[in-house]
Amino acid sequence: MVTTIKLHTETKQELDSFREYKNESYDEVIKKVVYIAKTVKTKPKLAKETVDAIEAARKRIKQGKFLTEHEARKRLGL
Repeated sequence: MVTTIKLHTETKQELDSFREYKNESYDEVIKKVVYIAKTVKTKPKLAKETVDAIEAARKRIKQGKFLTEHEARKRLGL
């Protein structure tokens, strides 16, 4: 099932800052944020590592250091 939610522009911009790639859906982003929020309570070090990994991935993508889905499939023989 799918639903629509209203967000303030500022909230959307904050969610955008958690995107690892341009076409990442808001559902994926929200799930990631929820995971981090839950994890920070029980395992703060893991939550920090998750945020750091997202930031590192965004940096790699901006530098053009990534594989397209097509390139990844080709490497995996799919």
